[in-house]
Amino acid sequence: MKGLVQRVNHASVYVENKLISSVSKGLLVFVGIFESDTEETLQKFCQKVENLRIFEDTNGKLNLSAKDIGAEILLISNFTLCTKAHSGNRPSFSAAANKAKAERLFESMPQFFTIQTKLGVFGADMKIQSEADGPVNLILEI
Repeated sequence: MKGLVQRVNHASVYVENKLISSVSKGLLVFVGIFESDTEETLQKFCQKVENLRIFEDTNGKLNLSAKDIGAEILLISNFTLCTKAHSGNRPSFSAAANKAKAERLFESMPQFFTIQTKLGVFGADMKIQSEADGPVNLILEI
């Protein structure tokens, strides 16, 4: 499983110009699910995201997690994170989970978080608006 974790002041996702989900201060997380991923992988990923210490404490140090500050999380399915682009200019997505498996795992993610978590729409053409905070961006692989 691979994720692009971005600290945001706010983020929203739209499908066909309709607001689907939005969060205030928290994390915008793009999630790529591989064929090799399992529910165990998913659980580890979610726990890691929730507990990443990427928010400042009173001394300005990155010492607090989304869980610590009661932040929100917006999850966006993104199979293009599973790309292999080692040779040539056309990326390969062969390592990505098949649609049924990826959708099942993605839709189950909120149950593994203890803080407010919202989802984009799996497989949809989504428009995401966000305001980065920092910027703080991490690539997380489990």
